[in-house]
Amino acid sequence: MENSSNIGNLMDSTMSKIREMVDVDTIIGTPINTPDGIMIIPVSKVSYAFGGGGGDYPSNNKTAFGGGSGAGVKIEPIGFLVVKDGNVRMINITPPAANTVDRVIEKAPELVELVEGLMDKRKQGQTEEA
Repeated sequence: MENSSNIGNLMDSTMSKIREMVDVDTIIGTPINTPDGIMIIPVSKVSYAFGGGGGDYPSNNKTAFGGGSGAGVKIEPIGFLVVKDGNVRMINITPPAANTVDRVIEKAPELVELVEGLMDKRKQGQTEEA
């Protein structure tokens, strides 16, 4: 049972180091404000993988633990959110996403604008009826 505790500690240590490298500021960068009132926000895609293993080995009437772990992180800039006059646009610097989740994330700013526009129209319609 000691082995699983040692491997758990090893994996916790690896994940802790990954968390240090990858935080929300890595994915959504620091906003840049231009003199003409445009805000530009860098957006990146982060992928990571990790693994590890180990075992207990007899040594001089004791049990010794041997193990290792490794991790890899890939940070890829994908575009910029541009905020101007209350409108948000995504400017991609990568080819269009291949899978559905990436496409949804890519289209999120446009979806937010559409919903806000529909809500404004609905509010205006309710005001006119009253």
